[in-house]
Amino acid sequence: MNWLEEVYKRKNQIIKDTQEFLRIKSVLDEDNGEKDAPLGRGIKEALHFMLNKGANDGFTVKNVDNLAGHIEYGQGKQLIGVLCHVDVVPEGDGWTSDPFGAEIRDGKIFARGAIDDKGPTMAAYYALKIVKELQLPLSKRVRIILGTDEESQWRCVKHYFKHEEMPTFGFVPDADFPIINAEKGIFDFFFEQNNVGSQTGDEELQLESFQAGRRLNMVPDLAEAQIVCKQKEIAQKLVDRFSKYVKEIGLKGKAEIDVSSTLHFRLHGISAHGMEPNNGKNAGLLLNAFFEKECMNLDKKGRTFIEFVHHYFGKDTRGLALGIADKDEISGELTINNGILSYKKEEGGKIGLNLRYPVTHNIEVTKEKLKDIACKNEFRFIELDDSKPHHVDGAHPFIKVLQNVYEEETGQKANLLAIGGGTYARSLESGVAFGPLFPGREDVAHQKDEYIEIDDLLKATAIYARAIYELAK
Repeated sequence: MNWLEEVYKRKNQIIKDTQEFLRIKSVLDEDNGEKDAPLGRGIKEALHFMLNKGANDGFTVKNVDNLAGHIEYGQGKQLIGVLCHVDVVPEGDGWTSDPFGAEIRDGKIFARGAIDDKGPTMAAYYALKIVKELQLPLSKRVRIILGTDEESQWRCVKHYFKHEEMPTFGFVPDADFPIINAEKGIFDFFFEQNNVGSQTGDEELQLESFQAGRRLNMVPDLAEAQIVCKQKEIAQKLVDRFSKYVKEIGLKGKAEIDVSSTLHFRLHGISAHGMEPNNGKNAGLLLNAFFEKECMNLDKKGRTFIEFVHHYFGKDTRGLALGIADKDEISGELTINNGILSYKKEEGGKIGLNLRYPVTHNIEVTKEKLKDIACKNEFRFIELDDSKPHHVDGAHPFIKVLQNVYEEETGQKANLLAIGGGTYARSLESGVAFGPLFPGREDVAHQKDEYIEIDDLLKATAIYARAIYELAK
């Protein structure tokens, strides 16, 4: 069977459907959620788009309370799961084209969600569609499970598996090829500033506000802050120094003074996925570093916030200053991403963090260290969510099948990998991440001008089709 040839017979329709899917702005919008669209209308629309497509193509489909759904084909007692998600992270700033326009340039489809995870979702769907259209005999059921909250709290799969069957094994097209069988633990938490007492009122500089970041699992690409300055001469010096600083770090930014003697700072960084903060340039930390050096006469509460951030997070992303650095042979180094930096004069500061820890790391010991640091520095430690590490033995039979499929379709060795990212694989009892990003390709997930190579989209579809057949035959 020439699987790639079967995919190319459907090339134009795959591209067209992928573009249509990407044009749906399926960003979490709980503020405007409704009873039948708890995570927002856009996410519901994206879920219904896939379920309707499945129903029209003759699959068995089910909507699980507009939080998740599935598209199923085949027969048998055992169930193979292919877990995908229809939600995307916010688009961010600085795109060359409409982030929801799905424009094609240079053989690539540009859109938020192109590589994470709408493009791969469509690849998985067409893979199952090809198996169905070829009427290949299966001894197991195959179910594409569609989540809607992967980029946030995973309420979708948590709800889904309370009501639906757990697959015998499965894969997730939401990471890298060849095969990822180990994922770090993911711990989200906040440091929130306590009331640090009244201000003296005689400080030259007053931090009014500071804001950077939208999601804990994204490197902030924009930071904005306002500082009240009593002396025009000092204000102008800060403007000049900031202009020089921006040039030194090779980014874009601006500082202005308004009529009320308030300084307005704006700095553009480079976004990246929070699993590897070093792939981006954190606008919040970089603006904070400028304030730490140049604004010594800041008010007490503002200075406490700035110094805390700079001391513990300004110089590394591995938890060295926090005293929690760690690594193991299975999954590598611990990483920490400052996803949200927020400060308001009346309320103080909040620091939102995304910690990715190795498979063998003792997270409970780390939590105690973080509590102690918060207490000693006039902050509170607030736990949000702790998704435990995931590891599947490389000798598992279904991993061997996927390795064989990948090697025969690509001619490349199917090495087993570990990542800091968290995929739906960890929601399965036996699951791995399987593509769609091929070795050597740029990882643009969560970045501006996100894209998927059309050739890679089609190639992944062929690999998934063969994998589904080999696993379910």
